[in-house]
Amino acid sequence: MAKHENMEDKRYFYSAIVRDVYDGDTCTVDIDLGLGAWLHGEKLRLNRIDTPELRGADRPRGLVARDFLRELIDGKTIIIETFKDKREKYGRYLAEIWLVDANNKWKNINDLLVSSGNAVYREY
Repeated sequence: MAKHENMEDKRYFYSAIVRDVYDGDTCTVDIDLGLGAWLHGEKLRLNRIDTPELRGADRPRGLVARDFLRELIDGKTIIIETFKDKREKYGRYLAEIWLVDANNKWKNINDLLVSSGNAVYREY
């Protein structure tokens, strides 16, 4: 799926391949920009959510959140939804991640992390 712009809210949708899941709310993807152009190794921060950290007292829960996300998306083709010029403090694009399930229905992975108890909603 190539870039699509919604003129009201400047959202963009891209097809991407997940190359690595760092923690429960950060992953690295290769993004298909369309017309044979790819952006490789782009780090994404999942929008609207926060998961426990991999360091400190939260480490055990952070590992569970990371492994949950890995099981869902690692190595898979996903759809990312980004917002024009919306980056967080470390320069990563904020993204919603969408995946088609076995019933051919779209699932928002960000919301699934929250509903599974592996994340909480937080605005950035």
